[in-house]
Amino acid sequence: MTDFGAAQVGETVGGRHRDHESRRNVAPGRIGKGKGLGGLRDEGTEVVRLVIDYIKQETLDPVKGLGRYVLFGVAGSIALSIGLAIVAVGFLRLLQVETGSTFTGNLSWIPYLICAVVVVAVAAVAVWAISRGQTPSPAAGTDKEKS
Repeated sequence: MTDFGAAQVGETVGGRHRDHESRRNVAPGRIGKGKGLGGLRDEGTEVVRLVIDYIKQETLDPVKGLGRYVLFGVAGSIALSIGLAIVAVGFLRLLQVETGSTFTGNLSWIPYLICAVVVVAVAAVAVWAISRGQTPSPAAGTDKEKS
């Protein structure tokens, strides 16, 4: 009686030659291909490098972008301040020279007051425009989806 389930030594079973009777290959192994602890160390180093690159990408790059944003904002505000000062001095000069004898004598302080009021008004408009852009509009909070 022949046992069809057991392969004999020297037989070919499933396209493989059977060398040893007691040895049964369920899945092919990685003989000689394993990296061992060195491969695990390389994988760990790669993971650490990946985490560091991710942290740089998500934290340092936005901070650099924010730095550029602040730099251009400060440079722009300085330029606008200098421009406003030059325009204010020009407006003061206009009031003093081109109004003739209107602001002479005891009224010579009025052009300075007018210029100060204009500069404060321009600054108030700038502050109002900045604060308006930072607060959410009331319509945005009440916008609900209808089901």
